[in-house]
Amino acid sequence: MNRFERFPPATGEAEIRYLDGDFRIVRPGTFVRCAVTGQPIPLEELRYWSVDLQEAYATPQAVLTRLHPDRVRR
Repeated sequence: MNRFERFPPATGEAEIRYLDGDFRIVRPGTFVRCAVTGQPIPLEELRYWSVDLQEAYATPQAVLTRLHPDRVRR
């Protein structure tokens, strides 16, 4: 596949394999869901994830909530 080939645009939720410092798209889509809030995260805005848990997070606060629920201020 190269940049000149035309494919139908991917829509819906993507399936991602989270790696250290990168991720691999397993099933094309336009977004993934935050494991804590359930909010859709556009792939171009995806910055936070857990390699061990294979989950995406919308914000740093969501990461803290997931990894340290007893330490998060309410």
